[in-house]
Order: sequence, then structure tokens, then C-alpha cells
Amino acid sequence: MKTWQDWLDSKGLMCGASNGVKWLTTTGSALVSYSPIDSAPLAKVQAATDATYQQIIEQATVAAQFWRGVPAPQRGEFIRIYGDLLRASKKELGCLVSVEMGKSLTEGEGEVQEMIDICDYAVGLSRSMCGRTLFSERVDHRMYEQWHPLGVVGIITAFNFPVAVWAWNFTIATVCGNATVWKPSEKTPLTAIACFKILHEAAQQAAVPAGVCNLTVDADALLGKTMAVDPRVQLVSATGSSRMGQSVAMAVSQRFGKVLLELGGNNAVILTKTAPLDLAIPAIVFGAVGTAGQRCTSTRRVIVHRDLLEQVTLSLQKAFTTLKIGSPLERENHLGPLIDQAAVDAMMQALDAVRLQGGQLLSGGQVLHGKGQENGLYVQPALVAATESMEIVGEETFAPILYLLSYNGELQDAIRIQNQVKQGLSSSIFTLDLREAEQFLSAVGSDCGIANVNIGTSGAEIGGAFGGEKETGGGRESGSDAWKAYMRRQTNTINYSTHLPLAQGVEFSI
Repeated sequence: MKTWQDWLDSKGLMCGASNGVKWLTTTGSALVSYSPIDSAPLAKVQAATDATYQQIIEQATVAAQFWRGVPAPQRGEFIRIYGDLLRASKKELGCLVSVEMGKSLTEGEGEVQEMIDICDYAVGLSRSMCGRTLFSERVDHRMYEQWHPLGVVGIITAFNFPVAVWAWNFTIATVCGNATVWKPSEKTPLTAIACFKILHEAAQQAAVPAGVCNLTVDADALLGKTMAVDPRVQLVSATGSSRMGQSVAMAVSQRFGKVLLELGGNNAVILTKTAPLDLAIPAIVFGAVGTAGQRCTSTRRVIVHRDLLEQVTLSLQKAFTTLKIGSPLERENHLGPLIDQAAVDAMMQALDAVRLQGGQLLSGGQVLHGKGQENGLYVQPALVAATESMEIVGEETFAPILYLLSYNGELQDAIRIQNQVKQGLSSSIFTLDLREAEQFLSAVGSDCGIANVNIGTSGAEIGGAFGGEKETGGGRESGSDAWKAYMRRQTNTINYSTHLPLAQGVEFSI
């Protein structure tokens, strides 16, 4: 296997060669990508200017008019080729994800596998998107609905899944007949550019014209804000914090555009008296420390029946002491660094709030400074004994902090504790009682977009629609019928009679 540096060089990224790819020139400032593993600079990237953005949007607008007329199965063929190219580069791109973002190698490769999976899904979708035939109340009339492309779709993604979330949006938006413009996180520009190098190889093989897929790298949030107010962008799909999503939603709604939001989570696992702890404990620990707690689906809270509280506390304390923390490029390590110093500071501030609000730190919570951890971005995951009244428990801290709470007997009390936070993304219950499981999944149960039984909150499959309620934003990405967000619905009625009857029996004559 090539090293990720050799692989980048073969793609023309390290030496600056174009490899036949047409990149728009820009006079924007230099953006340096740093690896959180050791804080070393990886590459210097030229940021786009507003003028560059305007060129890209114009290019996308023209391409969208062409692309909407291409049959959907042909659009799917483009995505199939891209998926095959990703398969050939899975290890190298997965390694680059780990190097630039800091997640473990297995998670980095898993993220690329998620891209491959969504490519396969989108290829199938390109031959199965359909509307419905409806029964008209009027004689000799046919009524049906169909779906048309929107035009240009803007995609704003976060650092924690630097390639997979874009792929969720890009692949489906593309087979739906849209042109796309991607604005990745300024913390992970190199993985975005690498994805686009591979994408251009696929575009050349499929004879896809320039402008169907576009990338704009920005050093801050300015171009994302420009995209939000741009009427040429029919849909803005934004992944990030609830605060960012609120800003985007307000800007897009003011121009009557469409918005798809996938925002914060404050996810809980409920453990009832019959919970299978042999399944629950590993699921909770992975949910809490996977990607160093920097997933929107990370497990933040565990709500335990009081009869199990002592046993669960001891099991989690023991599990936390066995975690191996270090370079994500070493496969034996469970978690790597946080993304930057701001993330570490946010974690320490949250733990300060825990102490002030009456919580107890049961395990971890320290910044590590051992060999290979000198940059101060490695932390010991924190296990905290908390109460539902603590304000900090209701906040999402993007770090490995797990709050341990208890409930007194009735499942509805545990569900109430789970649902009282502002976010509504992912949730889970561990129980062997069928009635408890069904209550949790019912209308009076979890208020989250994702509700699981006997699996954790983190690690969703691409086949289900992904997203949540409340401050999570209400959007849905990836599977099920999430494709409809990238299209406009049209209802059609055809009169094949020789009369002109009106609906509801209304009579009119001239």
C-alpha cells in the first residue's frame, strides 16, 4: 500500500500538478491544514475569494440546466464509477481522514466505506425514484405526482465527518439531477480536495461536464454565509452546530429557499432493569469515546435504573481505565486527539461547570502530555455522576464527556429525562422487556429522529434516513425517502375526456 503522502502525490496534490483537472484560479489567502495528531502542517491550500465563488456558482447554474436533462440511470453511472475509484483508494483516503481529522484508522477507513456504500445506494436510487398515481374524483381524468431536480444544491459540512456527510448529500443530489457546490470545513480542506481529485477522474470517465460538481474552500464561514443568501442556490444542506444551523436557516428562509439541517445531538442511552449489560457497556463506551466524542451521535448521557446504578458505574469506570489513547494511526489505540485547542478548552470548561453545578468526576477528564501527546490535544475521556437539574447536562460539548444519571423505577421517567434536552438526534434503550421497547418506540417514547433498541446511539447505516428533531434541525439525509429533499414535487392532472368537470362538483359555464 502506498503511504497517504505518496498517494496524494500520485493525485497531483503534493506537487501542485493539475492532472488535467480544471481548477479555477483564486487570489484568496493561504489556508494551512494542520494534523491534530502532532499539530504539524500538512499542506497549504489556496482559499477561494468571493469572485471565485461567483464563478463557481455561475458554472454550477449552467451545468444544472444540462444535467437535469440527463436520464437518471446515466447520472447513476457517474456515481458508480466514483464508487469504484473510492474502493481502489479506500485505505489511502481513510488514512488521510485520520491524519487530518484525528479519528482512528478503522474509523477513517469506515468513513470511506460509508462513501462507497452511499454510492451503491445512489446508483440503485437512480433507477427507482418514483412518484405516485392518484385517483381523481373526476371521470376520465388521471392524476399523478412527479419529481424534478431543484437546480444547484449547496453542501456545507463539518470537520468530524470530513468526507462521508458530503458524499451522503452529493451522491443523492447528483442522481436527482442537481449540480452541487461543496463548502467543507476549514479544518479539513485536504481531504475535500483529495475527494475531488478522485471525483474528477470519475467525471472524465463518464464524460460529465465541468460545473456539475464543484468545490469551494474557505478559511472561515464567509462563503457559507454567502451561499445561504444566494438565490441561485435552491437548497442549502448544512451540517454543524445548532447555532450555525439557526443562522443558515434564517438566511435561506428569508429568500424562500430550501434548507436541510443536520445539527447537534445530546444523545442518551436508557438502561432498564432487564438491560443486557454485556451489550450495553461496550455500546456506551464506543458511543462516548468513538471519534473522541466528536460525533453528533456520540453518547452524552446514560440514564440508568437505580437498581443497576452501582454495577453500571463500576463497569464504566473499569472500561474507561482500559482505553488506549494516542496516535490514531496506531490501530491498538481506541481514540486519538481532539480537533484543536478550542475543543480541549471547551471540554475543560464543561468539566468546570460540572463541579460548580454539583456533579462528580468519576474517571478521567485530564489533558494528557505523555509521549506522542505533547501538543495538548489528547484527553482522558470523562465519566461524570450528574443529575438532570445540572444545566451543563443539557448542553452538547463536542468532547468525550459521559454523564451518568439515574431514574427511580418507571420507564416513562427515564424517557422524560431523555427528552427534556433541546436536541433530538439519536437515542437508545437496552431492555429485554418487549413492552418497554415498544413504549420507547411509541408516540409517547423517544422524541428523537433515531431510536434504537439494544444497540448504541452511534454508527448509523446509510439505508435509513439520518437526522433529528428540535435543535437538531429536522432534516433527513442518506437513505429511505431522503432523496425527496433534493427535488421539487409536481402534481399533474390529465383530462382525457370531452368535458371539463370541476373538482368538488363546482359548476361554471360561459
